Amino acid sequence: MYDICCVGHITSDKIVNTQTVMHMPGGTALYFSCAMNKLDVSYVLVTALGEAEMQYVTNLRAKGIEVKVQPSKHTVIFENIYAKNQDERTQNVLQIADPFTMEQLQQVDAKVFHLGPLLADDFSTGLIKTLSAKGRIALDVQGYLRKVINQKVYLTNWPDKSIALQYIDILKADVAELAALSGYKTLNDGVKFLADLGVKEAVITNGSMGSVIFSDGVFYEIPAYRPKTVVDATGCGDTYMAGYLYRRIKGAGLQQSGEFAAAMAGLKTTSPGPFNGTEDDVLNFLAGNQR
Repeated sequence: MYDICCVGHITSDKIVNTQTVMHMPGGTALYFSCAMNKLDVSYVLVTALGEAEMQYVTNLRAKGIEVKVQPSKHTVIFENIYAKNQDERTQNVLQIADPFTMEQLQQVDAKVFHLGPLLADDFSTGLIKTLSAKGRIALDVQGYLRKVINQKVYLTNWPDKSIALQYIDILKADVAELAALSGYKTLNDGVKFLADLGVKEAVITNGSMGSVIFSDGVFYEIPAYRPKTVVDATGCGDTYMAGYLYRRIKGAGLQQSGEFAAAMAGLKTTSPGPFNGTEDDVLNFLAGNQR
C-alpha cells in the first residue's frame, strides 16, 4: 500500500519565455513525482509515453522514483509560451498520448490517487468512479478543461463534471479553471458549487496572488511566498499539490498544508525544471518569508 500514487502522462515540453527557449520533459507526472522524491512518503508514479521518450522514465528511476509505465503510441508534446508576467501562459499541443485504463491500475493500492490529466480524454469518468473505491481521489482538473483546436489550447467546460466530481475528495484548479468549471465568476460561488457536487477540499491557486482552500464551509487564505527572482514557473501547480498532499497525508491541517505547499511552489520558481529540494529546504524558505 502506497501513501500516494500519481497517475498521468509525462510530456515532452518546449518552454518559451522572454529570456530563453528550453526543451525538457514535463507534465503533472514529472513535476509532481520530482517534488515528492525527497519527502518522507511511500510513492509511485503510473504513467504512459512513447518509446522514443522512454529515457524520461529511466531518468526518474535513476533518482529513486518508483515508476510503473505502460507503452503509448505517442508521447504528449506541449509548447508553453510565457509572457513577461509568468502568470500568463499560452499553450499548444503538438502530439497526444493514449488514455489510461483501469487495467493499468488494478494492481496498485494507495491511500491517495492523484490524477493529473493533461487533456480531457486521459481519464474516463468510469475510471474515476472505480478508482475511488480503492482510495481517496485528488484531481488537478486542468486537463478536463482543455480543448485543442488546431494545436492551440482553449478553456472549455467538462460535460461529465456533475457525475465525476462526486468521487473527488480534493480538487485543484486555478481561478480561471474554477470559473470555466463552475460557471460562476466569483471564487466563493465557484467553490461552493464544487462542494455541492461532492468535492471535500477545493484548492484554488492564483499565481503570485496566493491561493484559497475551501472545506466544510470554511475558507483558508494562503499567501504566496515569492523568491527575489522568478526563473521558471512551469510545474508550480504540480509542486504545490505535492506539498499539499504530503502534509495532508501526514495529518497536518488545511492552513498548515496550504502554507507548506505555497512555499514549496515559490521555492520551485528559483530554478528551471522540476523541484529537487527537501522538506527542510521548504521549511527554511517558509520561515524566511513569513509575514
